[in-house]
Amino acid sequence: MENQKVVVVVEEAAAARTALQWAVRNYVRGGDSITLLYVCPATRSRKKQRNLRLRGFHLALSFKDLCNGIAEAKVEIIVTEGEQVASVLSLVNQIGASTLVVGLHEHSFLYRVNELILSENNLKCRVLAIKQHPKAHDVLINTEFSQIEIRRLQ
Repeated sequence: MENQKVVVVVEEAAAARTALQWAVRNYVRGGDSITLLYVCPATRSRKKQRNLRLRGFHLALSFKDLCNGIAEAKVEIIVTEGEQVASVLSLVNQIGASTLVVGLHEHSFLYRVNELILSENNLKCRVLAIKQHPKAHDVLINTEFSQIEIRRLQ
């Protein structure tokens, strides 16, 4: 079986961490490559940009700890700046990812992906969207899983 290239969107929302936990337990296999991607907004202030990137890197490091139980998995962290939708789509296509893992929450970037992006077939991978129930006590039992088939949306 071929190793997968999985991109996980790192965000401060609890749903993002839940999505990674779900993927680690149910989807990612030993030998897979996992890219933890944090996108911070662009700013003109170098000091503010450095602080945003540093905060994103520390957040991604905390996500990396969740990947420790996967044998032989290659985990990398990418922190970039720009518009989140464009940055995620660009990286996913650039590295040839097979899967994008996203935590669904009320401000999730998936809700900003418009039909134009989908109709141009800019996203060429499987999308796993994980949503945590608001009153969940056991995060891993009380989650919803959605596999978004881009071909069906076109």
